[in-house]
Amino acid sequence: MDTSTRNALCTILLLAVLAAVLYVFQKHGTEYQIRILNNMAIFITLAVSYNLVNGFCGILHLGPNAFITIGAYTSALLTMSPAEKQLSFIIEPLIWPLSVIQVPFAVSLIAGGIAATFFAFLISFPVFRVRGDYLAIVTLGFGEVVRVLCNAMQSLTNGPLGLKGLTPYTTLWWSWGVAVFTVVVITKLVNSSYGRAMKAIREDETAAKAMGVDPFKHLLLAFLVSAFFSGVAGGLLAHLITTISPTLFTFFLTFNLLIIIVVGGLGSTSGAVIAAALFAWGGEALRVVESPMNLGFITIPGIPGMRMVLFSIILMVVILFARRGIMGRSELSWDRLFTALRLQTKA
Repeated sequence: MDTSTRNALCTILLLAVLAAVLYVFQKHGTEYQIRILNNMAIFITLAVSYNLVNGFCGILHLGPNAFITIGAYTSALLTMSPAEKQLSFIIEPLIWPLSVIQVPFAVSLIAGGIAATFFAFLISFPVFRVRGDYLAIVTLGFGEVVRVLCNAMQSLTNGPLGLKGLTPYTTLWWSWGVAVFTVVVITKLVNSSYGRAMKAIREDETAAKAMGVDPFKHLLLAFLVSAFFSGVAGGLLAHLITTISPTLFTFFLTFNLLIIIVVGGLGSTSGAVIAAALFAWGGEALRVVESPMNLGFITIPGIPGMRMVLFSIILMVVILFARRGIMGRSELSWDRLFTALRLQTKA
């Protein structure tokens, strides 16, 4: 059996195992466990797509919360029935034709991704005229502009009231299906000639331009792909929590994603997946420290906020002792795994 066939069979087996695990949790898991798994998949989608711009292109982009917001509101408005929209928009009616449109969940997710991509295309021209800290400030400002507009546009987003009572369409199959699709697409893109050009721009943009690489074209491609998947993930998030408002999409969401890709390793899709999974699971696992604990000889009262303190300490330890992140710029692969197993067997 050649290497490519073996790797393909191993990948199919891994996907089959993942499907079996999801089936078991979907049938027998608690609502809390299913929620954590859904959060894990959504954060994987967000982290992998965000890492395409920040990690592989070397661009400090601080506005993914804007694309998540656009995707969430677009998907939510398209899945709500006209009657639900009429009940929700009590101050000002929703603008036409959104007030009478209702589409299936899958169509709404694609529409959310397309809407986010469209806005990413509009801002790409001013964004990529600058570099470094200036680019970070521009994208950060765009994220805040979108949040403020969502708060002010009563007839489109329902303003501070937000959208409530959304149908919980997001299941494990939807969230993990999108996550797997995102990882596959980003991996294929990174390993293509476009991906190699993105890495060349990251290392030295001037040298890449001298070699015939068009920085704007390749950065624009990464920016649009990242925005599309961020918009789709926003739609999944909206139909998972079933209630959205402008306060949900602050810079804190971008900050969390930045932490994930830095801890996982800038420029590593595998690292982004691992760090996103640990972030979604660890954030919930650390809740135990905020509850009263009886150790037998002493009772420790619950301290609100202690979870974030421990979380911050863990992050500092990781950054201090693994400055390139968990994976650095390397990737997990079947070839590396089998090589390690052969070496272990010989030893």
